[in-house]
Amino acid sequence: MKKRLKLPVGIENFEEIRRNQYYYIDKTKLIEQLFDSLGKVSLFTRPRRFGKTLNMSMLKSFFEIGTDTSLFDGLYISENKELCEQHQGQYPVIFLSLKDVEGLSFSEAKRRCIQLIKREAERFYGLKNSERLLDIDKKNYCRLLDMTVQEEDSDIVSSSMKMLSALLYKHYGKKTVILIDEYDVPLDKAFQHGYYKEMVHFIRGLLGEALKTNDSLAFAVLTGCLRVSKESIFTGLNNFKILSITDTRFDEQFGFTDTEVRTLLSDYQMEDRFAEVKEWYDGYRFGNADVYCPWDVINFVDRAKDDKEAKP
Repeated sequence: MKKRLKLPVGIENFEEIRRNQYYYIDKTKLIEQLFDSLGKVSLFTRPRRFGKTLNMSMLKSFFEIGTDTSLFDGLYISENKELCEQHQGQYPVIFLSLKDVEGLSFSEAKRRCIQLIKREAERFYGLKNSERLLDIDKKNYCRLLDMTVQEEDSDIVSSSMKMLSALLYKHYGKKTVILIDEYDVPLDKAFQHGYYKEMVHFIRGLLGEALKTNDSLAFAVLTGCLRVSKESIFTGLNNFKILSITDTRFDEQFGFTDTEVRTLLSDYQMEDRFAEVKEWYDGYRFGNADVYCPWDVINFVDRAKDDKEAKP
């Protein structure tokens, strides 16, 4: 009998899912598609809980220098030997999730964002002693670690991601990949609490420098639920692609397709429950595909599995 893997209820970390042998529906074709139609900056807009964070975690695990390539054994992308040889584990990666950048005031939200960037900078602590960096570079790195919300730090904060990517480029000799998950959360929360103009100005400075005028950038991928006007925070950004739910090129890479839901149910001996899933969790039309919310489907199967095992 086929061994049934644990279901990744509430888990959005690709490495954790693969290393601990949780059930994973393969979305690594996304990597191949990115290179087929790659813009300098690609923004994916999808509804909440449709696998955006897990996909971003997967991209980080694939591209980052020092990655464990065995995490991708048996997955779709591993069959593309040429792409893997050229790109797997070949980039320094800056990965920020802005989902917790919020607060009742602009100062509080900005403080959370600064703390987030500082924690990401701390992941590369080896820069402090890098033989490839000049003393001024190391001083700038220390300035990143010491950022505050004070006015005198405004310039270093707005240029922080650009600066970190430049330092990584010098250290590794490889341009940087920037991944920003839930980029729109700070703007949505700011709108709710009355400091939207201040947050737009802040995010425009932070992302503008990192994504528009950054010679150390290989490419960037952003995700969010909302399409914030390109003119508001991405003014002047060339080669910028917005990939919404109407884009057919990536229609099956976020959320579960009919086939994937049927396979999941079959693997847990619940083939007869598909009509029930479709009735309760019928999702969205992404491009040419009917797509279901992974969060809902996984939780449905988990509950149904527990109910089945509890029966005498």
